[in-house]
Amino acid sequence: MNTSTGGLLAMHEGGVKTNAHVPASALVYEEVRNRIISLTLPPETTLVRAELADSFNVSQSPVREAIMRLEQDGLVVSYPQSRTVVTKIDVARIREEHFLRVAAECEVVRQLAEAKDSAAVVKAKGIVKMQEALVGDIEQIDLFKQLDETFHAALFNGVNQSNLHLQITARSGHLARVRTLDLPRGGKMVSVLEGHKAIIAAIQSGDGNAASMEMRKHLSGTMERLPQIIDENRELFS
Repeated sequence: MNTSTGGLLAMHEGGVKTNAHVPASALVYEEVRNRIISLTLPPETTLVRAELADSFNVSQSPVREAIMRLEQDGLVVSYPQSRTVVTKIDVARIREEHFLRVAAECEVVRQLAEAKDSAAVVKAKGIVKMQEALVGDIEQIDLFKQLDETFHAALFNGVNQSNLHLQITARSGHLARVRTLDLPRGGKMVSVLEGHKAIIAAIQSGDGNAASMEMRKHLSGTMERLPQIIDENRELFS
C-alpha cells in the first residue's frame, strides 16, 4: 500500500474552516490527525506537502508545522524532498500508550470518587445518555466514538487536568488507531457503554479503589483483543 493524499483529501479542496483564534497549522494538524486515527489515511499513505497545501487552501508553512507535530506524535515519518508517509501501527507504542492512559485515568476517577464531585458525574451521565441512543447503529459509530472521547475528557476536566488529557491524547495515536479497528466489532459499543456506567456508579459510591478498578477494566478490552486485531489487519502493523 502506498496511497497518495490527492483523492483522500479531495473533500478539503474548499480549504480548512478558518478561525481567527486558531492557527492554520493547528487546523491542518487536527484534520490530518483525525483521518490518520480513523484510518481514512491508512499506514503507508504518502502525504505530499504541496498537495496538502492545495487541498487545504493554505501555504506550505502551516502544513510543515502540522507535519512536525504529527511526527512528534509518531503518526508520520518524513523523508527528503518533502515526502511524508503515515507510519504503520507500532505494537510497542500501543503498550506504552496504554500504560500511560491507564495510570492517568485510574488516578482521575480515584480523585473524583474521593472528592464526590457531583458536577463531573452529571456531565458524564449526560454523555452516556447520548451514547445509549446510538448503540447498535453502526452508521453512527463515528459520533459514538466522539462521545467516548468526550466522556473521558469530562472526567479529566473534573479534576482540573484538561491539559493532561490533551497531552495524553496527542501521544496515543497508535492506540487510537487500534481502537478504531476494534469499535465496529459486534457488542463493542454495548461494552463501552456498560463500562462508562460502571465507572460512574463507582465514582458515585465514593470508593476510589472501586472507581480505579472499573476504569482499568474498561480500558483493558481492546488490549485483550490486540493479538486478534493484529492477525485480522496484519498489513497495518509494523
